[in-house]
Amino acid sequence: MHLIIPNWAGVPANIGACATLRSGGVSQGPYDDGNGGGGLNLGAHVEDAPQAVAQNRALLQTLLPASPLWLTQVHGHDVVDAGTVDNAVADVEADAAIATRPGVVCAIQTADCLPVLFADVGGRVVGAAHAGWRGLLGGVLQNTAARMRAAGAGPIVAWLGTAIGPEKFEVGADVLQAFVDAASDTDSAVRLVQIQACFTPIAQRPGKYLADIYQLARIALQQADVSQIYGGGLCTVTDKNCYSYRRDRVTGRMASLIWLK
Repeated sequence: MHLIIPNWAGVPANIGACATLRSGGVSQGPYDDGNGGGGLNLGAHVEDAPQAVAQNRALLQTLLPASPLWLTQVHGHDVVDAGTVDNAVADVEADAAIATRPGVVCAIQTADCLPVLFADVGGRVVGAAHAGWRGLLGGVLQNTAARMRAAGAGPIVAWLGTAIGPEKFEVGADVLQAFVDAASDTDSAVRLVQIQACFTPIAQRPGKYLADIYQLARIALQQADVSQIYGGGLCTVTDKNCYSYRRDRVTGRMASLIWLK
């Protein structure tokens, strides 16, 4: 099993975190590792064989202190406290989670959207968020940071996981306009310019843009007073070690996880 371990400064030793890639599991077909081997698909909602998903999750759990809270992600901005939710409940609809007790594992599933992990430098609170463009627009990152601070967090460090890169994330003019409208209502002129710079027009394709989801996330995190931001830069579409819905349509899901030890 290949994992990405966040490389971030200022995070205390009592915080564990990792992100899975595509290989190291038992899933077959479009959910495999891209090289004919077993894939580590962790998504139970993508029509993979249920027994394969269960086995993949069991393999992952050997590396964790407990079973993660698997959210039903809906591209929204709601945040739950993973320590207050029964892991047996299968349909907790939210796009972010925090934890304040050791052994409680927050998990986010992605296959192009951006996973963001949060760590309180005091080692008291952690969080994880699913940030597609709709979640970013709705404030899921700001809500996660606010929920962590309400639970006792001090300064917060963020890590941006693997997502669709700025050369592959094609969006329409409606997405750009939604971000411009939101920024016009709440932000300074400088931030509006920063947001507009995240959208590059595609030549000979009027109304189409390439969006930089990583930079949009950095802007949102800075708005939430999170200044220490690490990670970013990988692309799920071009890196065949990643699951990518935009590239393959029928595909698995990776996970980004964080917990207090």
